[in-house]
Amino acid sequence: MPSKPAPPITMDAVYAAPGYLFRRMQQIAVSIFMEECKAFDLTPVQYAALVAIHTHPGIDATRLSAVVAFDRSTLGSVIERLLAKDYIERKPAPEDKRIKLLYLTRQGAAILKDIIPAVERAQARMLEPLKPTERKTLMTLLVQLVDLNNEASRVPLRAEDALEHLGKAG
Repeated sequence: MPSKPAPPITMDAVYAAPGYLFRRMQQIAVSIFMEECKAFDLTPVQYAALVAIHTHPGIDATRLSAVVAFDRSTLGSVIERLLAKDYIERKPAPEDKRIKLLYLTRQGAAILKDIIPAVERAQARMLEPLKPTERKTLMTLLVQLVDLNNEASRVPLRAEDALEHLGKAG
């Protein structure tokens, strides 16, 4: 039985591929976030880290990595930038001084409160070109797709596992 001929190699095939479209949307999402939040000098990952530390004060870097689904080595530089901006502080864990726990500073809590409207504008802008029903459908499908493909990630989301160790699940 003859094999099916390979499809032609074209840029149209690249442009229609899900991976390419996800990468482009990520570029667009970061661009919109940075534009809306430029006055705050925070990246999307720095913002997510601040939210996680606010929600789970005393989280360590390993669990923070699991909660925001970001690789531990790269997250280290994010933590260093947030420390340099005086948005977070590190304190040794009472039971093991080698473990450093993360907390928001007053400045970190203030910037987090102040940036929320800009983040909400950015999120709305990302979906703005779609009709309301299309937005809902897209978000439902994205949540489903991310959840079903979680294990394929280099850094799967492990929020529940990480938070169980803190005794602060939820």
